[in-house]
Amino acid sequence: EVQLVESGGGLVQPGGSLRLSCAASGFTFSSHTMDWLRQAPGKGREWVSRINRDGRITRYVDSVKGRFTISRDNANNTLYLQMNSLKPEDTGVYYCTTIDRTITGQGTQVTVSS
Repeated sequence: EVQLVESGGGLVQPGGSLRLSCAASGFTFSSHTMDWLRQAPGKGREWVSRINRDGRITRYVDSVKGRFTISRDNANNTLYLQMNSLKPEDTGVYYCTTIDRTITGQGTQVTVSS
C-alpha cells in the first residue's frame, strides 16, 4: 500500500521543540522531492518546507527559517521536520506530501500553547 504516515506531534510550550517524522511505504521514496505542509485552525494548507531527492537542497517558508530543519533518510524511507523555538502561530496539523501532492499523509497535530 502506498502511504505516508506522520508522527511526533503533540502539545508543547512556546519556545519548545518537536521532531516530526514521516514514514513512507509502497513507493520509491528516494525518487521524490518531499514537502511539509501545515493547516492552522480555520485556515487553508500552507507550504512549510521542501527537500530534494538526495537531501542536498532545502527550502523554507520565511516564517520558519532559522527555526525548522527538514531532512530525510532515504535508506529508511523517512522524512523529518525538526522544529525549534516553537511559537503559538506554528499550531496546526502538519502533513508530509510528495511535491506533486499525489501522496499525502493523514497529518499530525502540533499545538503550541502555555
